[in-house]
Amino acid sequence: MGVYDFNAATIEGEDISLKNYQGKVLLIVNTASKCGFTPQYKDLENLYQKLGNEKFEILGFPCNQFANQEPGNSEDIKNFCEINYGVTFQIFEKVDVKGPNSHPLFKYLTEQKKGLLGGAIKWNFTKFLIDANGNVVDRFAPTTSPAKLEEDIKKLMV
Repeated sequence: MGVYDFNAATIEGEDISLKNYQGKVLLIVNTASKCGFTPQYKDLENLYQKLGNEKFEILGFPCNQFANQEPGNSEDIKNFCEINYGVTFQIFEKVDVKGPNSHPLFKYLTEQKKGLLGGAIKWNFTKFLIDANGNVVDRFAPTTSPAKLEEDIKKLMV
């Protein structure tokens, strides 16, 4: 079992296999549009513009489990990301990232890398760094700026 064994629906509603990202370094992030960390969308997009190519992708998964900070539907979320932050990296449909209904990908990620609360994700913009072989390398707290991850990502892109 690995990251590439999962499917997810894009914000446009297309079900895709994460095998599509095989061979790339991934940064998987649970996101929200009305969170204090929402400006990280800009930092994520900057990181994607700087490093995103055939070797690196950012996958954003909106989640409404933390203080209802992602109340919109897919169209609302997509428009918000594009209009306010110029997001060009892949955004997926809204998912649960903790609890009994959590998306299988996030169950897997939190089993692989525990956080301060054990496996549970405690807030929006928790980040998981995946190497080009699909291994979960690290987990970063919501307070960690995406810009601070650049060197870690570059090391994996070799």
